[in-house]
Amino acid sequence: MILTDKTVKKAYFISDAHLGARYIDDKRAHEEKLVQFLDSIKDDAAELYLLGDILDYWYEYKNVVPRGHIRFLGKLAEVADAGVKIYWFTGNHDVWLFDYLSKEVGLTVIKGHTQMEIMGRQFLLSHGDDVGYQKPMYRFTRWCFYNRVCQWLYASIHPRWTYGIATGWSQHNRVTRSKEEEDKIKEVCCQRLETFSKEYSAQHPEVRHYIYGHIHLARQLTLDGGQTMTILGDWIEQYTYATFDGDNMELHKIDV
Repeated sequence: MILTDKTVKKAYFISDAHLGARYIDDKRAHEEKLVQFLDSIKDDAAELYLLGDILDYWYEYKNVVPRGHIRFLGKLAEVADAGVKIYWFTGNHDVWLFDYLSKEVGLTVIKGHTQMEIMGRQFLLSHGDDVGYQKPMYRFTRWCFYNRVCQWLYASIHPRWTYGIATGWSQHNRVTRSKEEEDKIKEVCCQRLETFSKEYSAQHPEVRHYIYGHIHLARQLTLDGGQTMTILGDWIEQYTYATFDGDNMELHKIDV
């Protein structure tokens, strides 16, 4: 593709690929889908926003990082080298992303929800697990994940144990609920995100777009004031993403 001055640059948004998850049968093919997507957008992307849980598990030690995902990380570096600004919002699975990819790839790691300007419009961006109502036990678990003392204690355990515990927990959480239970939880979470967005909008009317991940639901809503709320779906079953070209906020699905 040869770019011209008339080429419209876009911001791209994806979340919840969960690369490396135990419950994904063909991990190489799963990773390749995301690599192909990144390759397809590198020419017209101005910015790329990864809204968390891109990796199913990641813990950076001071001088060591987990194995795997080499094709994805290499493509991410290629996209960054092509001039695309990349922002990675940590989720509850890749929460322990520190400075390795910032230094090696040149992306920006963001922890927690953030209001920022994208192509002249104000956005509120979050993985989705730190806004709206969350159960007390989940809030406590999330606090432990971000607590520096807890991180230090966790890092003192050998990775042969922590890796198995973390990936096993992830698999257990996914396979123990029925589809009906999952669908009900997604709808409740969507309503909570909508309530939060409306309340935040009342205090911050300049925000025009709200974008979340986390709940593996692909949906776009228009709020009372005309703002959009986009939930990004996932890259496990839905293969969805969103774009913004300065005017239009759109949710898309790729053919797999």
